[in-house]
Parts: sequence; C-alpha cells; structure tokens
Amino acid sequence: MSVDVAQSLFWIVLAAAFAPILASTVPKRLVPEVVVLLVAGIVIGPFGFGIAEFSPGIDMLQELGLGLLFLLAGYELDQRELVGSGGRRAFITWICCLAIAFGATFGLAQVMTIRAEVATAIALTSTAIGTLLPILAERGLIETRLGKTILNHGAVGELCPVLAMAILLGVRDPAGSLLVLVVFGLAAVVVAMLPGRIGKPDSRLAGTIRRGADTTSQTQVRLTVLLLVGLVTLAATFQIDIIIGAFAAGFILRRTLPRGHEGLETKLAGLAFGLLIPVFFVTSGMNIDVESVLNRPLLLVLAIVMLLLVRGLPVFISTRFEKVDGARAFTVRQRTQIALYSTTGLPLIVAVTTVAVDAGPMTPSNASILVAAGAITVLILPLTATLLGRGEVEEPLPAER
Repeated sequence: MSVDVAQSLFWIVLAAAFAPILASTVPKRLVPEVVVLLVAGIVIGPFGFGIAEFSPGIDMLQELGLGLLFLLAGYELDQRELVGSGGRRAFITWICCLAIAFGATFGLAQVMTIRAEVATAIALTSTAIGTLLPILAERGLIETRLGKTILNHGAVGELCPVLAMAILLGVRDPAGSLLVLVVFGLAAVVVAMLPGRIGKPDSRLAGTIRRGADTTSQTQVRLTVLLLVGLVTLAATFQIDIIIGAFAAGFILRRTLPRGHEGLETKLAGLAFGLLIPVFFVTSGMNIDVESVLNRPLLLVLAIVMLLLVRGLPVFISTRFEKVDGARAFTVRQRTQIALYSTTGLPLIVAVTTVAVDAGPMTPSNASILVAAGAITVLILPLTATLLGRGEVEEPLPAER
C-alpha cells in the first residue's frame, strides 16, 4: 500500500469512527449518522481539504460497501409484504411516480440543460428503507399499520429503482437489458436452490458449517461473502450493475434463513456498519462538489421540490384509498407522515448518480446537487414526520397466527 493510499484510508476510517460520536452530540439524534458521514467525506475529499483521494484500493472498498448495503437491504425486505395488497398498492404508486418523474425531467430538459434524464427520473422515485428502519424502530412504528405502510412503500421504492437502473441504464437497449436481467434472475434462482440441494440440515456439510460459525473459521460469514461476491461477479459478467447482484444475494440469504439468524446478522452488521458501509458513504461525500451546489442554489431547491412532488405527493394520494373496515385507514396527518418518510432517499440517489456519472451521461456537478438534495431529505423529512406524529399513539397490529 502506497503512502498516499494509506493516508487516504486513515482519514476515511477516522471520519467513519467519529461520525456516530458527532451524531450523538445532536439532541435527540436529529441529524442521521449518514449525513455526518457525507459531510465528513466532503471535508476530507478533493473538494474540501484534499487530504483523502481516490485510488483503486479505495474504489474497491467503496464497491464492497455498496454491495453490503444492498445485500442487507435485500435481506431486510419482507418478501410476503411485497406480494400482498399493500405491496401491490405500493408498486402501482411507484409506477405513477416513475411516470411523473419522466414527464417532469424530460419537460424540464426542454427549458434547461439537465442531461441524464432517465437516471435523474429513477433517482427521484427512490426511498431509503435502510435509513428509515432505525428511525421507525426507535418510534415503535415497525409493527403498526402506519409503519407497515411506510415499509411497503420503502421496499418497493428501493427494489424497483434498482431494477429500473438495470433495464434503463444498462449498456444495452432496454429490451436486451430486460432479457439479460431475466437470464441473470434464472441463474440467481439456481444459486438459491444450491443450499437445499447440497446442505441438508442433518448432513455432514451443514454440521461443519454450524460448528465453524463461532470459531476462527467463521464459515457462515465467509459463505455469505462468497454469495455476495459471486453474484456481484455474475452481474458484472452479464454487464448489469453490481447492485442487482448484491440485492439478489440478500434475497437468497433471506430465503435460506426465513426466520433470520441473530448470530450471523450481528456479525454481518459488524462487518458492514463497522467498516464497509461507512467507507461507502464517506467516499460518496468525497465526490460532492460543494462549490457547484452553492453556485446553483435554485437548482438544489428545485431538486428537493421535485422529490416531494414526484415521490411524496403520489404516496400521499394513494394512502387516501386505504381502508380498514370500510373507513379510511389514515388521517391527513398520518398520510403526510407516510409521504415524508417515503421521500427520504439518499442511499439510492448516491448509487444511481454514481452509476450515471461513471457511465458518462450525468455530470459530477448535477450528481452533487442530487446527492445534496437527498442528504437534505434525510436530515429534514424524517424529523418533520416525527414532529407531526407527536402526541399520537400508534397501536401495534395483531400478531399473525
């Protein structure tokens, strides 16, 4: 490792280590840690003090962090909810969001220079379920009707943009990308079937894996990393974005462990949130050109308004039609909360803009503005939704039998 790479890695890890400490100093943790990580990246990066820079080694850590972020996202999704009535309603809402986003971006392109209209439209429809989960858990909303609805919109708002990226931002035409995606999906299904074929619960192989789980072998963690890297490599071979491979790895891991696995989840969280995911967000912050953002404040405001109109407004309208025993399920205040939470979309905005900049159509300046808008949504919208919900008591849904 060269001196420059070592120094860059030191500053990145230092920023990652102090981010939760700095976030905890804010009363009631109103500033999410991910925002602190991005700001730290801005400070140490080439658009700040310039004490950390990119290199092939740093790029690899960033890619691994992105992969683990979406593996965990795929693992956390409740697949039953996705195929239920709430999931179907959330999917229809997302389709409306995408249509509005395309109309808005291509319409604006007639009067101003946008470029990368497709990537911009996809970014506007995303929801950061990974960022929302700890916030909802802290408020005790996970098992409530309000929380389930937020999670439905969040799950679809994370999965569908990823699929749209693969189809619309791929190196092929949309039809070719869709065909390749289907082939990749079939290959992923084959991979998903392997554990059941070669590792019966009472087999010697399964016993070896269980015995090595809490030793220096760490067999479960190593197999999970193999699953992630294997599907990411497969995705790269098919020339589709690695996010698809990482998401598929999360889905397969959940299928293999339908009831979860506390020990493995704890170890993966340590690996992901202890190093690789913070590195991803810090290095993403290093890409933000603050001067470009400050020089075009009206464009930043426009990006935030578009996020609210494209993602928040359709969610607000769709929740009006949810019924419970013939009556409306949510009040206007609750619908506003759901819409605000659903508009929180930083991680996928970072991912989409990273792909679009690497591919060429999106300028780093415009990517910086979109990422800054996403960071502001993470900072402001969950806080606003939390304040709206003060004084209301959400009853948990009855446990399923």
